[in-house]
Amino acid sequence: MDERDFFDQSETRKPANLSCMYCRQADTYEIRWLVRTKKKALRGNTDERDRAKFAKAQSYMTRLDDVLMCKNPRCRKRFDITGVQSVVFTVDSGLPADSAEGMPASPADQRRHAANGQRFRPR
Repeated sequence: MDERDFFDQSETRKPANLSCMYCRQADTYEIRWLVRTKKKALRGNTDERDRAKFAKAQSYMTRLDDVLMCKNPRCRKRFDITGVQSVVFTVDSGLPADSAEGMPASPADQRRHAANGQRFRPR
């Protein structure tokens, strides 16, 4: 089976606050994302390997836009999108994993919050 058989695919637009690297003007831009949500169940003819892959599969979003055009009428230059992830894993609700409420924190998040604002761990 192909990876596309595990997911339903759609395209959405999400706002992001970005600034042009040439004129330094900040504005809200609509970024296109490809959303792949995991299907509820597999179709009939699957073997053991496909079921194992499906069990590990996770919903995710992939950024489609790499370059945007500045909204400033005097600039209008194209700039690369920086500071926005290119792949975001989502919870089944379609929200990014960071904004999901009620989900247990990952071990990395627990360590980060346990440091109480310390940038580095003491030796």
